[in-house]
Amino acid sequence: MLNLKVMVETSARHLHLSQADLETLFGAGAELTVKKELSQPGQFACNEKVEVVGPKGSLKMSVLGPVRKETQVEIALTDARKIGISAPIRESGDIAGTPGCKLVGPKGEVEIPCGVIAAKRHIHFTPAEAAEAGVSDKQIVSVKVDYNDRALIFGDVVVRVSPSYAAAMHIDTDESNAAALPGTVDGEIIL
Repeated sequence: MLNLKVMVETSARHLHLSQADLETLFGAGAELTVKKELSQPGQFACNEKVEVVGPKGSLKMSVLGPVRKETQVEIALTDARKIGISAPIRESGDIAGTPGCKLVGPKGEVEIPCGVIAAKRHIHFTPAEAAEAGVSDKQIVSVKVDYNDRALIFGDVVVRVSPSYAAAMHIDTDESNAAALPGTVDGEIIL
């Protein structure tokens, strides 16, 4: 029997830093410090914050750890408009050809040439969880949420499967607000 339920979480604006950019922004030898563990194994919100500067304004944003190979800024489209950046909707890590921005930390600044995206809505699954739900890696599904008299079906949800994941769907704050979600909720996968 297929399990068609999935936990839906709101992923607020955040950024991932490379080690080189972390050290430019926070000083030589800087390391990320854990504020709280996240639902994905090994991922955490950090105490460190960075100012993300665009042509029309800036936002103070939390850093998520651990460090990554490349720096990436993930914002909702409302945030992108506020700071004047036309952020494309992309899967995390797909930053080629995306706009850049300036990052300002307590010890320095860095101008990233690319890396600003609005994250494509997605579901993380382990291979076993994906098999139980009847889905496969890169499959596109829809997910229905029904809370606070604002039922909504999210289309174009990409399934991402890896042994290092845990079952959870991630949407941004614009999407969460559109469905009036009260926090972490259950959604129903529609195949």
